[in-house]
Amino acid sequence: MTSTGDEFTSIEICAGAGGQAVGLHEAGFRHLALVEIDTHAAKTLERNVAAHDAWSWERQYCDILAKDVKLFDPKTDLVKSGELRERHGVDLLAGGVPCPPFSHAGKQLGKDDERDLFPRMLELVETLEPKAVLIENVRGLMDPKFADYRTMIRAKLEGGTYREEDGTEVTTEGLGYTVSKWDVLEASDFGVPQLRPRAILVAFRKEVLSSVKGDLKYEWPTATREVPVSVAEALDETMQERYQRYFDSPKHGARARKALEHWREAAAKRNVALDGKGIAPTLVGGSKKHGGADLGPSRAKAAWRQLGVSGMGVANDMETCAKKETEDRDLFGADGPMLTVEQAAIIQGFPKGWILDGGKTAQYRQVGNAFPPPVAKAVGDSIMDVLKAARERDARQS
Repeated sequence: MTSTGDEFTSIEICAGAGGQAVGLHEAGFRHLALVEIDTHAAKTLERNVAAHDAWSWERQYCDILAKDVKLFDPKTDLVKSGELRERHGVDLLAGGVPCPPFSHAGKQLGKDDERDLFPRMLELVETLEPKAVLIENVRGLMDPKFADYRTMIRAKLEGGTYREEDGTEVTTEGLGYTVSKWDVLEASDFGVPQLRPRAILVAFRKEVLSSVKGDLKYEWPTATREVPVSVAEALDETMQERYQRYFDSPKHGARARKALEHWREAAAKRNVALDGKGIAPTLVGGSKKHGGADLGPSRAKAAWRQLGVSGMGVANDMETCAKKETEDRDLFGADGPMLTVEQAAIIQGFPKGWILDGGKTAQYRQVGNAFPPPVAKAVGDSIMDVLKAARERDARQS
């Protein structure tokens, strides 16, 4: 596929397993680069770009880089896409910068956490000068304790005054951007069957929004679902598939039918109890320090139990379960079945057929740490509306 230069392009850092990349791709962005430090996640991106026809443009032009974003140098690392970037620039710089510095689970160390990559993101904004910026993080970033930190980020983008930790006031001219919105979106409002609030920052270069050729207004995404997709609805097909293969088994047949019926009843009962809002608690991928894969802390496990699912681990896929005879653990536990990685990916909003690299734990961590694709698409659509309008405005009067 030949690039015409008319594509709306993006570069994404901290790309993970591609949740944000999928959503932005569905919104119409074509990726010049996807940068991810985790080798399994980077391989996930490579495998999917190679496997899916919809990503044929990226096969030719996207650099997938398995490296620390602090070492990412656009001038030398963009091999496939370097010429395109030089000629046409970058429309969007996006990144789900690591959330532990601002999450309650990560002790909310903020800028004192070595995993805080906001400074690196700002360096790349200055280097790449994208027309738009998208930064995604946990809701904890919006807590009052980080007000000064948010003021600093905004000032560095827009210009203004912020206060250093020692109380010194600093005034900066900024990088020439307008922060159009910095707020929280709830994933369940966009068809994701999960409680997953995310803090989203959207900024544009000032000349994109305002020029002598006319001003443009950014519109924050609005919910696409009045009633959330429930866990009962989202997982019914795959639960049926997992249990049905045992229906004719002399050993497991009777209890497979009973277990499927029990799960459906539990999930449906929870959905009714919550007025049609029987969604999952927040999936957590944790870190390599976290240990084995499970569905989160005690409160999350209790919520899963009410949905008829055991949160004590992650199930083997169907073939491995049958081969290793792990049915008692994976399907017939006292709290209900454990989720497979595939089912966790459904809860996170990944498209069917998205390939995950690595073993079960590595795959689950990729899923649990992802930005849900439907939310990324909604934000991507809102950014694309402005970029298209700006391009049309400028073309009319050029």
